[in-house]
Amino acid sequence: MRISPFNSLTTRHLHMDFMGGITVAVVALPLALAFGVASGAGPAAGIYGAIFVGFFAAIFGGTPHQVSGPTGPMTVVMAGVFISLQAKYPETGLVIGFSAVVLAGIIQIAFVLLRLGKYFILVPYPVISRFMSGIGVIIIILQIGPVLGHEGMPSLTDALSMVSSWLQNISTPSLILGVLSLTFIL
Repeated sequence: MRISPFNSLTTRHLHMDFMGGITVAVVALPLALAFGVASGAGPAAGIYGAIFVGFFAAIFGGTPHQVSGPTGPMTVVMAGVFISLQAKYPETGLVIGFSAVVLAGIIQIAFVLLRLGKYFILVPYPVISRFMSGIGVIIIILQIGPVLGHEGMPSLTDALSMVSSWLQNISTPSLILGVLSLTFIL
């Protein structure tokens, strides 16, 4: 098995690659903006994150048909990291958070070089399922405020403490828009 650091780059399907890239960009742009805002690092950080993840996944990725970008679970985890670091170290919290992201990337690269990815199938399904379900619940709780017409809270505990006051002051247009959006999605 040949391992290439450049995933068999070729210009044979350049037109199709370009159209696929445009399609992914249209989908990933709003998602990257939202994840950047949700993480607390800002929309520009979300865009840069999507650009760099896509760039490095295209060059070093494991398959030519791979689509990479920021994900909901990682955003929730990193939002917690960034918020706690900003609270603890107001001057350098973002730099330390970025360092954590870089360190996580280095660890992932080490896993690839050591060929440890095949062992992740040993993680039991209930562990992965409960992790993803917990992330989903956290995302839903964080979105209660915006759906009811209030500013979103950066942390889960802040959002939970505000739910009762949000329910007492519901913005009808925001609630209607939220319900219509959810209905459309479902």
